[in-house]
Amino acid sequence: MPKSQVRKKKVYTPPTDVRPTATAATRKPSPVWLPITAVALIVAGIGWLVVYYLSEQEYPVMSWGYWNLAVGFGAMVASLILLSRWR
Repeated sequence: MPKSQVRKKKVYTPPTDVRPTATAATRKPSPVWLPITAVALIVAGIGWLVVYYLSEQEYPVMSWGYWNLAVGFGAMVASLILLSRWR
């Protein structure tokens, strides 16, 4: 069995002017309102859907019909988007 070749090149290191300057330690923490708003949106979305189903699709807004589902799930998706920004 032949012997494998020894690597002659050095490992690549990017130049210092290209490296990102912001580290995890220098990032500011998220504001206090962000997790509070996210939790409120989750609770509001779940509450909207529960009321919609338990009222047999008469409440919260009867004329919206199935758009009530979009409002409930939209609130929960908005909370997930907010929570993705949380540090």
